[in-house]
Amino acid sequence: MKPLLQIGYIARAHGLRGELVLKTFDPASTAINEVDVLVLVTRDGKEHTLTLESVAEAPGGDIRVRFEGMTRREDCEPFKASGVFVRREDLEPPAEGEFFHGDLVGLEAFTPEGQRLGVVEEMWSSGPVPNLVIRDGKEEQMVPFAEDFVKQVDLAGKRVIVVPLSFDE
Repeated sequence: MKPLLQIGYIARAHGLRGELVLKTFDPASTAINEVDVLVLVTRDGKEHTLTLESVAEAPGGDIRVRFEGMTRREDCEPFKASGVFVRREDLEPPAEGEFFHGDLVGLEAFTPEGQRLGVVEEMWSSGPVPNLVIRDGKEEQMVPFAEDFVKQVDLAGKRVIVVPLSFDE
């Protein structure tokens, strides 16, 4: 298992007093409230372990965060578009039948009949349930992460069995 789980990304700096806006992959997640430390991975791949000073709601369902030592907008600018991660060890393990979104990324996706669809490369939250973004070369499809569509998740086997959406004419 990966020691870091991505929960979202930094969308932008907020205001003049050292706050950032975090867009989470799962707006229903409470992970941000369970941790004191976040790891930001900047576009150049550098990891920055930062201690949270405050967490608040932002407009549009986003989250406003402030880190210790960041007091000015200029302190925040280098972190725009950074991936935001939590340490697995800081979270309670998921309940039976539940999964961390970060653990689903990288799984190979197959239909119940065994046809390979590609690899889960992202999770998107665009409605009441998150979506698996499955890519195979230039082909991309989204599958709702719901019982009707996700039949099995096998983390040890690094695969997920899904029923792809079908758009009948």
